[in-house]
Parts: sequence; structure tokens; C-alpha cells
Amino acid sequence: MIEFREAVIRYPRADANAVDGVSFTARAGTLTAVAGPNGSGKSTLVRALLRLAPLARGSIVIGGAPLDAIDRRSFARRVAVVPQREELVFPLPVRDYVAFGRYPHEGPWRAAAAADDAQIDRALALAGVTAFAARSTQELSGGEWQRVRIARALAQGGEALVLDEPTTFLDIAHEMAMFELLARLAFDGMAVLLVSHQLNLLARFAGHIVLLDHGRVAAAGTPSEVMRGEILERVYDWPLLITRDPAVGAPALTPLRRPPTHS
Repeated sequence: MIEFREAVIRYPRADANAVDGVSFTARAGTLTAVAGPNGSGKSTLVRALLRLAPLARGSIVIGGAPLDAIDRRSFARRVAVVPQREELVFPLPVRDYVAFGRYPHEGPWRAAAAADDAQIDRALALAGVTAFAARSTQELSGGEWQRVRIARALAQGGEALVLDEPTTFLDIAHEMAMFELLARLAFDGMAVLLVSHQLNLLARFAGHIVLLDHGRVAAAGTPSEVMRGEILERVYDWPLLITRDPAVGAPALTPLRRPPTHS
């Protein structure tokens, strides 16, 4: 559904490419995860989807069509994106904010309909934010705001959902609930592309992991193929122990302490 083909992105005045020849596909029916150290190019890929970081070379393809051939409204009908950062200029009731997700489907001569209301209610419920739908966005905690942003993307609908660090500020229960939700959406046929640092949760839930390092693909494949000690220690430059999650059998990462150095 979403395909990066030899994508190269360089920011102005940067000494190196932020993304350097990255290729992978986020397919329908799969939770595809992009992981890697800080500065490895993960969020830059999301910015490129939003046309905030232009490609120097390569291409992005959405459902077989080049991104630059798809107008913004058509893109928004097909792909919902939750970027890492977002701040509202003016506070809004939570339900009104989530309703913005339906805007790409309304058009200049179509007002919101009963079907839109149903989609909004469903999104609020899926994200677990129905209880404070009438609350102002300025009254939300960091975790609540994150869940409301995801609700807006769910209200938007479409064939693909892209999220950049969606579990930031979430506690353990809501973090697990979010991964369960994303896995269910993928199981139901949606293409889910997730940027996350949570390697142990990615190992549990992702069908395909793309590991970036300095803007390049260091490894790609199933969690068992990517989460290997010799790969992760090289990429993260830290001693690690890879075992098996006793609950589900997925790879599990434990960072080790380095021996103290003596002056």
C-alpha cells in the first residue's frame, strides 16, 4: 500500500542525507514498524509522506500511484497520519477535534452526515476517549492528548494508518491497548506503518520491522530476523541480551550495563 523506493532526503545545510536510499513496503493487512536510534531517519520518512521533507531522489508510491500525482485531499481520504508533534492554536472540545478527521470526506458542498457521526463515535471508542469527548483539549494530560490525536486519525479512516511514536506519554495499560488496537486494524486489512522505539512491543506485534541506521536500512524482516544481538548491538552501540518473551515467544531485548571505567 505504501512503498518507499530508494528514497533519499537531505535537509538544507545538513552534512549527510537524513534518509539514504531507503526501500520498503508497508502492505495491507500488516503492521509494519520502522525502528532505529535517534536521528536514524524514522520521522523523516513520515515528514516525506506529509510532503514536509522533499525527496532528493527516489519515490513514494501509494496504492500503485506516485505520491506527487495524488492531491492532498485524495491522499487524506486514503492515508491517515499521526505525526510525532502537534499543538493546537485554539482549544476545542475533544469531539470537535476528532471530527476534523472527517473533513477530507466532506467536500465544499457536503456537510457532516449521520455516517460521519457514527465514524467519530467509533473512533472515540476505539481510542478509549469517549469519556472525555466533551472536555476541552487544553484540559487533557499528555497521554490523553495522544489518544485523542489517534482518535482523529481513526475517524479519518482510509486504507492506511501511519503513526510516529504514538505511545509517547502513555502508561503501560494504554500502551498495550494501543498496540492491540493497531494489530487488530492490520488484521482487519489496513496497512499500518508505525515508527517506534519500543522494540520489545514491536517484536510482539509487528509483522515486519525495518531497522534504520544513519538513514539506511540496517536490517529488515520478521522480528526474529531483525532482533538479533549482533545486529542491534552494532546499530545501537550498546551491549544487549536477546532472549525470548516467556508470554508469547517473541524476541525480547534487555540492555546490559557496561562495566565501570576507572580513571
